[in-house]
Amino acid sequence: MTYAIQELVIRHVSPFDTEEITNLVADAMWDGPVARWMQPDMLVRRNNTSRYFEIFVEHALRHGEVYSTADADDGRMSGVALWFPLTAMIPPPVDYERRLKEASDTAFDRAQQLDAVLDENHPLEPHHYLAFLAVRPGEQNRGIGSALLDRHHARLDRAGLPAYLEANDPRNRDLYLRHGYQVRSVIELPDGPPLWCMWRAPMA
Repeated sequence: MTYAIQELVIRHVSPFDTEEITNLVADAMWDGPVARWMQPDMLVRRNNTSRYFEIFVEHALRHGEVYSTADADDGRMSGVALWFPLTAMIPPPVDYERRLKEASDTAFDRAQQLDAVLDENHPLEPHHYLAFLAVRPGEQNRGIGSALLDRHHARLDRAGLPAYLEANDPRNRDLYLRHGYQVRSVIELPDGPPLWCMWRAPMA
């Protein structure tokens, strides 16, 4: 099923889109604050980012809910949201430690450190977790991220379920604040950027 929102079409994503989703997420996030902290070497970071995000894209397609936006004219994927419904236990990614070590290369210690601090701060009550919201570079500030958020928030509100995420820069944080999230805590990575842990209660 597709949902027309202004000039965008939002659709559920199938496993056949794994490579396209991975490339979109990597393009949007490879040079972000957390990515630079985890792997300061720009060339190594650019070369390894797709393998890193592929782990989570595949996991979301198996155990989560993935939506993408496409331009109504050509159908090109412009944004994607990866959600995990943490209302019940889900397994970890397949062969996670080995794949993480291969994908992060010399940044493996920091990748593990990031995982640990995210797990430590993750809420225990049932919720849906927005792992990644990515918009293709050059197509940002068009309302794509907001359209993706609104699509899933409407469903959560109907079900009376909260949402949780970590924002990794002030612009993203402010976007989520406009969509009803509140900052619950702030993670201070060692010698790195802050992460804002944010919670959205269901709205009537």
